[in-house]
Amino acid sequence: MAEEEEEEVELSDEEKIETVKWFLLNSPPGEIKYVSKDVKSILNDNDLYNEAASEAFPLYNKSHMIFLQMPDRSGDVLITSFNEVEVNAFLDPRSTQVAVVDHVKQVCTEVRPAKDEELPSPYIEEFRCALDAEVLRYVDEAYPKGVCSVYCVNGKDADGPGSDFELVVVISAARLSPQNFCNGSWRSVWNVEVKEDQQMVEVKGKIQVGAHYFEEGNVQLDAKHECKDLTLFQSSEDCALSISSIIRHHETEYLASLEASYLNLSDTIFKDLRRKLPVTRTLFPWHNTLQFSLTRDITKELGIEK
Repeated sequence: MAEEEEEEVELSDEEKIETVKWFLLNSPPGEIKYVSKDVKSILNDNDLYNEAASEAFPLYNKSHMIFLQMPDRSGDVLITSFNEVEVNAFLDPRSTQVAVVDHVKQVCTEVRPAKDEELPSPYIEEFRCALDAEVLRYVDEAYPKGVCSVYCVNGKDADGPGSDFELVVVISAARLSPQNFCNGSWRSVWNVEVKEDQQMVEVKGKIQVGAHYFEEGNVQLDAKHECKDLTLFQSSEDCALSISSIIRHHETEYLASLEASYLNLSDTIFKDLRRKLPVTRTLFPWHNTLQFSLTRDITKELGIEK
């Protein structure tokens, strides 16, 4: 009796939405629009796709810290969770503007002046501006296609010495070349906690490197690194110089370690992946492969040797 074929189980609308969101959120750097076209055609349901995209795109854009050009071409605004002042609106502290974005289209649709309550106090702004200038100088030197910004995430209303506050430095760089089957991104977030009572500044960094190479294959890199450092609390200019030097040192050191590890990849990781001994527990005699003949062995087994 033939076995009955298994019946196909139809996914619920909720399961379809979650599946589409998973594919969108796991898209390689700069490739969510390409993935969205494919999943949209497979799903073949515009309503379900639009619901999934409206949830996935904002999360993807903020986690990948993409940057969008403002309509007046005054610069780029970073899309992160640190500068989101309201839904779909992101503060650019350098220009004191708020950019409204369309997440799915990945475009900035309009800008407005930032409100007073969205900006830090003059005392905090002095430190933020000084650090922003130093980090911008470093990024211009280190990342040909990089964007950076500094945000105050805690204590932005402090009006004088003696107050603790926290700044966040965000650096985002992307090299997208889909025509050459290669895309990549660098994202780093540096939390700068100023503890004036201890006269210390603690710097904690999180770096993430993503790359996708897909010419005649599919190779992805997702590397993460965390580090921390300390420096003395000084004037705004001295603090900015010291913090930017810490960021430069750790990022340069990590990039060098990545390059070194991949240069030695064939002699380390790939070598370790190979089986030490075949299942016969005997080393394969690479120096004398002529002693093996698949044809000879088969003809012998079948008894058709001439």
